This record gives sequence, structure tokens and C-alpha cells, in this order.
Amino acid sequence: MKTLSIRQPWAELIVSGLKDIENRDWPTRYRGEILVHASKTFDKESFDFLQNELGLFPGKTKSDFQLGGIVGKTTIVDCVSNSKSKWFIGKFGFVLENSQRLDFSPVKGQLNFFEVDYHAK
Repeated sequence: MKTLSIRQPWAELIVSGLKDIENRDWPTRYRGEILVHASKTFDKESFDFLQNELGLFPGKTKSDFQLGGIVGKTTIVDCVSNSKSKWFIGKFGFVLENSQRLDFSPVKGQLNFFEVDYHAK
């Protein structure tokens, strides 16, 4: 299944259904379901902003986030260069729907889309 690696805490926002767009410097023509892979890299600066400015993740720390594996799935329904979503900041945004959490499965990440044979436990 197509998979996209996303840094935490952004991956958590997606699988929680809070973030409806994924920002990228490149467009995609792909439409359909993808797995959400949480990269091994944690975005501390963004985490601090999300916690301090937006009040998200109260009481959480880096250790509360799963890293280096599949954490959920979502469906890409569009790729846009402009959006009213509060999460849009990029050149391109992959518009997401039907996001949900899945059982964690350790998987090595890759750049761009990559294929993973995922089976829920």
C-alpha cells in the first residue's frame, strides 16, 4: 500500500482527524488511501508551537509519540496549491479525509511515497 512518512507530531494530528491537509513542496496526482508513517525524526519546534500557541497535546512529551512506523491511514482526495485550511502553509497540500489510527507497526521510512505490506495486528 502507498505510504507517506510524516514527522511527529504532525502524523498524530492527521490520524486523530484534526489535520486535514499535508503540506509538501511537490504535487501528486495520486488519489486514494495511504498509510501514515511516523518518521523517526520528532519536530520539537513544531511540537512546542502546537502545545504553547494552540493548546494541543497538553501534558504530553516526545516520549508519548510513536516514531519509526505505521500509525494510521488516510485518503488523499485532492492536491491543491491554495486552501482555506488552517493547516495549509505549503507550495502544495494533499487534502485528506477519513483519517484514522491503526495499530503501530515498525517500518523503515523513505522519501516520497513508498510501498508497505501492512497487516493490522
